[in-house]
Amino acid sequence: MNTYKSYLSSQNSEVKEDLLRLIRAQSPSHNKLLVDQCGNLLKEIFHNRLNGKWNYKTFEQQETGDHFSLELEGGNEKPRILFLSHFDTVWDVDAIPLVEKGNDIYGPGVFDMKAGLLSSIWAVRALQSELDELPFTPVYLFTADEEIGSKTSRAIIEQVAETCDAVLVMEPPVFGSNALKTERKGVGRYTLKVQGISAHAGNHHEDGVSAILELSQQIIELEKLTDYEKGTTLNVGVIKGGTSSNVISAVAEAEIDFRVTSYEEAEKIIHTLENLKPFNNAAVLRITGELNRPPLEKTEANALLYQHAVAAGERVGISVEEAKAGGGSDGNFTSALGIPTLDGLGIPGDGPHAIHEHIHFDHFSERCALISEICLEVGTKEAK
Repeated sequence: MNTYKSYLSSQNSEVKEDLLRLIRAQSPSHNKLLVDQCGNLLKEIFHNRLNGKWNYKTFEQQETGDHFSLELEGGNEKPRILFLSHFDTVWDVDAIPLVEKGNDIYGPGVFDMKAGLLSSIWAVRALQSELDELPFTPVYLFTADEEIGSKTSRAIIEQVAETCDAVLVMEPPVFGSNALKTERKGVGRYTLKVQGISAHAGNHHEDGVSAILELSQQIIELEKLTDYEKGTTLNVGVIKGGTSSNVISAVAEAEIDFRVTSYEEAEKIIHTLENLKPFNNAAVLRITGELNRPPLEKTEANALLYQHAVAAGERVGISVEEAKAGGGSDGNFTSALGIPTLDGLGIPGDGPHAIHEHIHFDHFSERCALISEICLEVGTKEAK
């Protein structure tokens, strides 16, 4: 058996204790108090499990939980590997229970992504148990607002990542195949508001300009931007408008989500959205939004990092595969900077954002050992 897998298997009870504590520390993204309490527990686990002197930095926030980073001292000349994780979840307090069923553990955020972030800590713990000195410098960044768009953490992620040679994103792997994610779609979010002219629907219908009608016509055209062959999708997920059935609507709005696989497609969709023209010239359109996450494309640098993972998997006894993912992650930001990024390195399971969210705990030791071996692979290859 692989040395690190063997060590981690021997620590199963301690690993499970840490994981159950993290799950119980519920951390809904919008509840700053609870997210910060979870962050404090995470710091406690970190310092209990890892040796050495760590430089610690807190990025205080007013509305979301605080983000924080840790970096092992004494590795200035070594390749720097960033473990990128978030500890906020989509779940309200007590929305789903913590349950153990055989080898599976169910609970809020266990798959996305508390098991994954914990494995990044135990992967380095396993290395420290065998090596006198690490051939790389581990850098950790734990963020608290990924599930609500990473608005306060994006600049911090980019700032920290730019100091590193590789980024390992501890999000969960693809369900079923357990494949790593080497491509992710970019995500755009826009709001289209229409200003019309109100009028009595019976007496002065002809004097009104229906914002709802204008919005409906815009939606029909926007939906045509979806192109499955290119991997481009656009969805109008929320619409609002009007005040009463007997009043021509003066206002209406729509919330738009689009996903793209390349910058080229992103620019095309953004240009279309930001240059919309009204069907009725008496209506006024206002479009606001942005590309929330750039696409994570399979660059040469990302492909090389994936090959390191394949080699590491052979030493652990895992056949590492790759796949595309429709959703975005914080790895989209780091890849866009040109920093080698590999995603989906968390623990296998299923049910992200669903009531059956769970992980297969019996996979923890081998997947965690994979992280250890990837770090060694990057540390030795990049240092040459």
